Amino acid sequence: MARRRQIYEGKAKIIFEGPEPGTVVQYFKDDATAGNGAKSGIITGKGVLNNRISEYLMLRLQDMGIPTHFIRRLNMREQLVKEVEIVPLEVVVRNVVAGSLSKRFGLPEGERLPRALVEYYYKNDALNDPLVSENHITTFQWAHPQELEDMETLALRVNDFLSGLLAGVGITLVDFKLEFGRLWEGDEMRLVLADEISPDNCRLWDIRTNEKMDKDRFRRDLGRVEEAYQEVARRLGILPESGKGDNMTAENEQ
Repeated sequence: MARRRQIYEGKAKIIFEGPEPGTVVQYFKDDATAGNGAKSGIITGKGVLNNRISEYLMLRLQDMGIPTHFIRRLNMREQLVKEVEIVPLEVVVRNVVAGSLSKRFGLPEGERLPRALVEYYYKNDALNDPLVSENHITTFQWAHPQELEDMETLALRVNDFLSGLLAGVGITLVDFKLEFGRLWEGDEMRLVLADEISPDNCRLWDIRTNEKMDKDRFRRDLGRVEEAYQEVARRLGILPESGKGDNMTAENEQ
C-alpha cells in the first residue's frame, strides 16, 4: 500500500490525506495525555476502542439529523471523514459538576446542575485552552454570532440524545467536549460535528456507583484505564473484532 501524506499529528490522532478529494483519514493512537501534555502515557488498545465508540455514536447522531464529518470506518484504527475547516473552539457541555468546574467555583464533584451548561474554550495548547466568552469569540472572529448559536443548539441536541442513550446502558454523561468544522460545498458552508466522541473527551460515570469510566482514570492515576474503556464499549455492544495488540497494515505505514 502506498505511503500516505500525513497532514497533522495531535495528542490522540494522526490525520492523513484521504483517498479522494474532500476527505481525510483519522488514525486513532493509543497515546494518552493530560494537562495539555504535562502527563503522557499509553493506554493499550485505546485507539481501537475509541474508533469503534466514536463511529457508533456519530452514526447514531446522524440518524437523529445531527450533521457530522463521519463517512465510514476503514479498519480497526482508522475512519474516513470529510475534510473540514476546524472552528478553533472546544464546546463543553456539563450536566454534573466535575473537573475544572469544581475547581473554579469550589463546588463538590457529583452535584447535578439545574440545566446543561455550555462553555467555550479557545483551542490553543500553548495557552492551556483558556475559557472564553462569546464576546471574545466574536471579537477575535473565531466564529460568527450565527455559528455560535448553531454550535450551542447542536451541542444541546447532542447532549439530550447521548444522555438518554448512555443512561439506557447504566452510564451518566457528566460532561463532554465537542469540536465543529466548517464544511464547504461549493460556495455553501455549513457547520458539522467533527473530531470524535469517546471516553477521551467525555466524562462517563457508572449510574449506580459513580465509578469513573473515562480518561479521568488516567489523569488521576486510578488504574484499570483499559478496562474502563472496554466496559463502555461492552455496554454499547461494540467491542472490537479483536482485542489488544491488533496488527494492521495501517499501523505499519507510519
